[in-house]
Parts: sequence; structure tokens; C-alpha cells
Amino acid sequence: MNKRQLGSSNLMVSEIGLGCMTLGTDEKKATDIVNRALDAGINYLDTADLYNFGRNEEIVGKALKGKRDEVILGTKGGNHFDREQEDWYWDPSKSYIKDAVKNSLHRLGTDYIDLYQLHGGTIDDPIDETIAAFDELVQEGLIRYYGISSIRPNVIREYVKRSNIVSVMMQYSLLDRRPEEEILDLLNENRISVLARGPLAKGMLSNNGLEKVQEKAQEGYLSYSQEEVKHMIEHLLGHSSDERSLQALALQYVLQDPTVSTAVFGASSIKQLERNLSMLEAPPLTKDVYAQLQQITRPNVYQKHR
Repeated sequence: MNKRQLGSSNLMVSEIGLGCMTLGTDEKKATDIVNRALDAGINYLDTADLYNFGRNEEIVGKALKGKRDEVILGTKGGNHFDREQEDWYWDPSKSYIKDAVKNSLHRLGTDYIDLYQLHGGTIDDPIDETIAAFDELVQEGLIRYYGISSIRPNVIREYVKRSNIVSVMMQYSLLDRRPEEEILDLLNENRISVLARGPLAKGMLSNNGLEKVQEKAQEGYLSYSQEEVKHMIEHLLGHSSDERSLQALALQYVLQDPTVSTAVFGASSIKQLERNLSMLEAPPLTKDVYAQLQQITRPNVYQKHR
């Protein structure tokens, strides 16, 4: 498994990472998926305190028992939640962030988090207060590095200017090329990496993508109509082959940009994980094929989320 440096940090993350949100609550099944991912060379696991109201962190922590030093573990905070009520509200305050990370550490069964991320955010947040919390957590040794999970260009720009983030997790795929327009170059210039989430666009960028379009894009996807998405998937499937599935093609596409350190996908079964791992056996993506893929889809721009 190839590894890439995460921003200006000394963390080297696998080119594909496992997003843990879809692991489910069956501990054995989740542990089997995590173990297979680790066996394949994946070393970046991404979770969040809000997933299953803390339960996901507990499951990931148990799955990593005795293997903590094999992984780079990322989690997120900022959503003040109540497990009993299954409710939450946004709270990027310093006091909450510092409490939340300690709770995450307890659930994960570890004494440090490699990458702690703000799980959202708006331009109206007390950004300096949030940054102060992260900086103090680094100094206290509870987290090694921090980043944000955001698709809002205005928020990202503020953190680039005012903080020591090493990464931004954002949605990026062949069907969501918004980061290409105004974010990737900015982050690259500042030695901040992208963790690409949703690289398979809810499964639409897969060999059974046409079925997923019917399910996931009934009212369209971003600025595309359902018919446009269907048309693009048909063309993209024409570029897949026995040697390279559409999943592999989609993952290779986002990894073509040097700003992207890892493409993070979810898996709810070993079978689904194996399909995504097919990228490891696929031939390299050539510049010609990359250009053809860009011709099939079209750039999007951030509109509502600023």
C-alpha cells in the first residue's frame, strides 16, 4: 500500500482509508472488516464521536485492541450530543471541545488521537476559541495533529490563515469536483492535505452504479439531474474493465491530485470492502485516461455551502 504524508505532519497515511461510520453495531462483523482493511495495508481509520452517539468509537476502539500502534486514528468532535435522547447540537466552544476529546479517548480505549478534526463549522463560529482548544490539546499530548471536516470554502480559508491544521476532510469525487475550483490549490500551497470522503458518491461510482443512481439520485445529485448522472455513469462504466473496476477508477481519480493524501470510503461488509480494495491491483491511471474522465463529468461550484 502506498502511503502519503498528511500535510506538514509526520504522519504517513495509506492512499485509501477506512471510514468507520458504516461499520454498524455488530462488533464481530465490524472487527472483521477492520482486520481485513489492516491486512490489506490500510492504516488510516476515520470515525467521529457522533456516529451512533459514541458507539462507533467504542466498537473501533475494541477492534483496535492490541493493534493501536498499527494505525493512524482519526476522529471528530464539535457536535454536543445526548446518547439517551439521541439528539445533538453544534458546539465548537473551547470547553466542549476539550471535554469531547477526553470522552473520545475513553471510548476509543487510547491515550492519544493521531488526527482530531472539527466535525463541521460555519463562518459565524468562535473560530479563534476553537483553534485555541485544538492547540492546547496538542500541547497536552492528547492529540498529535488536528484538522477540520468541512466543505465550506470561507470556513476553510479562515482555518488556513489562523490555525495549524494539517488536513481538511471534504467530499470529493468524479461527481463532486467542487474542491478543484477553489480549494485544492490553496491547500496545496499551504501544505495542508485533503482527506477525500465520498469518493464513490454513495456507491454510484461503482460497477453497480446504475442501480445506485435509481436509489440515491431520484431528485438528482448536486447540480446534476438524475438523467445526467445516469448518462455519466454509463460513460464511466465504458472506461472500466476487468482489470479496473469503476470503484478503482473513481478512487484513482481523486488520488491523482497531490493535495489528496487518502481517499476514505465506508464499508458495511467484507464483500464491499474487497470491491474497493480492487484498486490495489488496478493498472496506474494515465494522464490520457484522467483527461477523458474530466471530459465525461463537469466541474461543480460551491453554492449554498460557503
